[in-house]
Amino acid sequence: MYDLIVIGAGLAGLVAAHTAAQAGLKVKVIAKGLGALHWGAGTVDVLGYYPDEHSPIERPLEAVPRLAAAAPNHPYALVSAGGLDEALRGFVALTQEMGLPYAGAADGRNLWLPSPAGAARPAYLAPQGQWPGRLERPGEGAPLLIVGLAGMRDFYPQMVAANLARLGYAARAAALPLDLITARRDSNTAQLALALDAPAARSRLAAALKRLVQPGERVGLPAIVGLKDHPAALAQLQAEAGAPAFEIPTLPPSVPGMRLYAALRRRLQSLGVRLEINLEIIALRAEGGRVVSVDTETSARPLRHEARGFLLATGGVLGGGITSDYLGNARETAFGLPLALPQEGEPWFRPRFFDPAGHPFFRAGVPVNRRFQPVDAGGAPVYENVWAAGGLLAHADPIRERSLEGIAIATGVAAARQAAEALRAPSLG
Repeated sequence: MYDLIVIGAGLAGLVAAHTAAQAGLKVKVIAKGLGALHWGAGTVDVLGYYPDEHSPIERPLEAVPRLAAAAPNHPYALVSAGGLDEALRGFVALTQEMGLPYAGAADGRNLWLPSPAGAARPAYLAPQGQWPGRLERPGEGAPLLIVGLAGMRDFYPQMVAANLARLGYAARAAALPLDLITARRDSNTAQLALALDAPAARSRLAAALKRLVQPGERVGLPAIVGLKDHPAALAQLQAEAGAPAFEIPTLPPSVPGMRLYAALRRRLQSLGVRLEINLEIIALRAEGGRVVSVDTETSARPLRHEARGFLLATGGVLGGGITSDYLGNARETAFGLPLALPQEGEPWFRPRFFDPAGHPFFRAGVPVNRRFQPVDAGGAPVYENVWAAGGLLAHADPIRERSLEGIAIATGVAAARQAAEALRAPSLG
């Protein structure tokens, strides 16, 4: 029997599984899908914008205490003092060990990186491949050469460069033939990245870039520089092109996110953690206030999973951990846990899609106590041996706040530590 089953294979679930395994628990991860890593930019956002304010935040870790004081049920408020900083430092160390290093500004400021549309977006940590693309103040920093591939879907270098230029950055655009990388006429980003795992393809691309780049420029490419061997691919490309090169995230699928997912999965496997995908929970069995097992759907009879504890990291409204129907009923999809929803009479959505105040329903989620146990309306734990983390938690709007990955990492670590402590106690032994 497993000590802990983590449900969900996004960043929160994988971080929680890693934390629990390092604490000595026997862990298994089960998930319906692959999580949001395959959709995001591959960076770690901690806090880009304070709720109800429009100015970007310079130093997220300094702003979080103010957020926690104003919103005592926000996931950051539930993490112990210093827990967010400790969790982020642990994540940086882990990425170094996995050979996929992430880094942030030495003074704790948010980085500013080019978005797929050429906007400046805040991020607290960035992978090595995006770091050279950080934007200083307008008019500062090396000029940018944004290079695309003719025929590649969903990446438009002229638009990226034009929008960066409007913001005051020196930027120009160029395009190269797609057949430098592949003979296929229709490839998604993952297929192009896999093609650039071949040193010969990288050499062809580097030679073409060397003819384009001007002295002092840095080269921005779509995020396709290698899938399985990204550090080697990036190093070869920069050396042969003779210029700094960086990646700009594209529309999904996210190659930087896929790299991080693969690295975390390999790490978990090295710790003996089993990870099973395409398993949707259809039933649970509880006895005496504890969940004993869950059943997942298969083509034949349901498959039963037993453990001494369960940690939910299934995502929120956008991640599929919470769903609703046309009658206005919302539910947590795995265990049917109570939800914190907009107050009676308050609309779930505002008339404007990009309303600055956000949509109340995106703050819906599972309420938890400071031990990250889901609680009922009276504040009592629903199950003694169930914990929750990540986007499933209530009282945050991670997309609007730019806090998605920070919440995932901090609460994934905190919830797993609470689970490990409880499961080592005699009452749950």
